[in-house]
Amino acid sequence: MKRNYAYAVATVFIWSTMAAVSKMLLNDIPNLQTLSISGVFAFLFLFAINAKSGKLGKMKEYRLKDYAVMAGLGFIGLFVYTALYYYGLTQLTSQEACILNYLWPVMLVIFSCIILKERLTVLKCVAMLCSFLGIVILSAGSSASAGGNAVLGIVSCIVAAACYGLFSVLNKKADYDQNIAMMIIWLVVAVCSAVPGFFAQDWVMLSGTQWLGMIWLGVVVDAVAYLMWALALRGAENTAQIANIAYLTPFLSLVVSAVLLKEQIQLRALAALVFIIGGILLQSLCEGAGRKRAE
Repeated sequence: MKRNYAYAVATVFIWSTMAAVSKMLLNDIPNLQTLSISGVFAFLFLFAINAKSGKLGKMKEYRLKDYAVMAGLGFIGLFVYTALYYYGLTQLTSQEACILNYLWPVMLVIFSCIILKERLTVLKCVAMLCSFLGIVILSAGSSASAGGNAVLGIVSCIVAAACYGLFSVLNKKADYDQNIAMMIIWLVVAVCSAVPGFFAQDWVMLSGTQWLGMIWLGVVVDAVAYLMWALALRGAENTAQIANIAYLTPFLSLVVSAVLLKEQIQLRALAALVFIIGGILLQSLCEGAGRKRAE
């Protein structure tokens, strides 16, 4: 069990660096170039892992229709989501974009009710209102980054969170082998961002430090962290306790952004984060109570 917690804590630390590292890269590199290159690294790493474990042979079990579904999941859930999130990072401060990104569990509940026909209780509604109040608090005094548009940044991050919430529900419903699915998904992300990005944006030559940043995003954040999170949840005696550790990510991300980007941690951002995460934890309590009643 201690190993499960170690994997979870390591994953949270890695995830907490995403906003700051992405922001640093996006200051000089177009968002689609960043997404394409990091997507290639994620695909290659997962391909190597699947080849070593012998899982590539499992690809024969899937039909063309299955790969079309995986491609659709990749387009909506990670290409559109990450592209919008990266755009939000260029318009807002790192901490604001990261906080808004953590609306995705709220979106997951909404889409679960719509697609999976899960019950929408009064407590779930209260939890969602609590999280959306966090948006109001954050938006009330949101400050755009240099040359950015705060309104566009906020809308972009909220839509991105909705895309990832939808992806989580559809991915759960599809029930594919996650190692294979994520490999295909990151390939789709790399291709979908490379084609329009190459023609619509002025791509730049990367420095050694920027290549390291790309490798960190693609291999460590997008691939290694995913695998460690799967290991953390696998065989855990209490999945809820492990899952709740993930909610430390945005709080730790504020600290990482303050250190790497010299962003001052704002009280307004902390208050908004408390409301958003509070709403998510309330949803978790609702689900836990529902499972106990079912038992």
